[in-house]
Amino acid sequence: MKEPIPIAITGMGAISAIGNDVANHYSSLRSSNPGIGPITQVQTHHRGNLLVGEINMDNGALYDCLAIPAHEAYTRSTLLALVAVREAVVNAGINPADGYRTGLISATTVGGMDATETYYEDYLVSKSHQHFIPTHPSGYSTEQLARHVGVTEFVTTISTACSSAANAIMLGARMIKAGLLDRAIVGGTDCLSKFTINGFNALMIYSDSHCRPFDEHRNGLNLGEAAAYLVLESPELVKQRTQTPIAYLTGYGNANDAFHQTASSDDGEGAYLAMKQALKVAHLDAADVDYINAHGTATPNNDLAEGQALLRTYGSVEAVPAFSSTKAFTGHTLAAAGAIEAVISILALQHQVVFPNLNFSQPITTLGIVPQTQLLPKKIDHVLSNSFGFGGNCSTLLFSNTHD
Repeated sequence: MKEPIPIAITGMGAISAIGNDVANHYSSLRSSNPGIGPITQVQTHHRGNLLVGEINMDNGALYDCLAIPAHEAYTRSTLLALVAVREAVVNAGINPADGYRTGLISATTVGGMDATETYYEDYLVSKSHQHFIPTHPSGYSTEQLARHVGVTEFVTTISTACSSAANAIMLGARMIKAGLLDRAIVGGTDCLSKFTINGFNALMIYSDSHCRPFDEHRNGLNLGEAAAYLVLESPELVKQRTQTPIAYLTGYGNANDAFHQTASSDDGEGAYLAMKQALKVAHLDAADVDYINAHGTATPNNDLAEGQALLRTYGSVEAVPAFSSTKAFTGHTLAAAGAIEAVISILALQHQVVFPNLNFSQPITTLGIVPQTQLLPKKIDHVLSNSFGFGGNCSTLLFSNTHD
């Protein structure tokens, strides 16, 4: 059997409701300090009714932090992405314009919707905000990111609903393995917007309280906003540099159960196939996984389907390893979810802890599986991270401390 090619992770950056950098994320996770609260920045009639995972910086503060002139057009998704990408690049100790073949693969579903819904009426009567019109397409954000960090070799955008960032990470790894890139900056970004808040509320899967992943009485999700990026490098490039990898991406899988536009199949077929493929790519058995960062949106359908997939993968309740959903910390960050949870998975590897599944009280009757509800020190060599999206888009990543 052909040996797996280790993809080194040399840097990461993140911003979400629980922190403006990676270190603050770990502090919040370790202290069980969630970022879910009332809506304060989005101008919506849902203020006072729904809870979200907001980042504690308005756009003006982000412009100032990034030293971007006020007259330039940057949407909130792009601003958040810039914060995370800059941290990842510094953390990795790289210069994307150093001559190595460097790609940028960024995921988003919201794109520039926040600016469009804010300025749409104004576009028709005034020129004051018309410079935001080109920012609407999802790919525009990625192009702005690429110009800022100096990436020219390969630039593309992934938009596969809530598995988007996981698929961006997967594509980066596959391109490195194929010899098309030496390095890839990969991840995703999505800000809160009326478009997504209204959309998920209309689907009747938005909770009016703090979400409760994998709980029998779960009644929906809380949306959040975030950006997170990893720097992936080839084995050859890592050998040439003195930077020590922080972890390895050893496996990945993608599958589609082709069941429904917004629902997962009851038996978790897509999730099961994605996990099975990730383990195969990594040359690992299911029993080798020490912690699972579950997708766990706290919607009735998702948690049931993912739970069924876990039982199919492990065979019994007792065999399922320690698992938790961290969306009760950050909210469901849509296209960024796979990247934020990649960062959380790597933090679990670095600090040898399982992060808690907040707000849990009673297991789902038909499943019987119980997530980890307290911070758990544990020897962890391999972490499996799930990201599942509308349209049946199911993706799984596998992170390891070593590639042996």
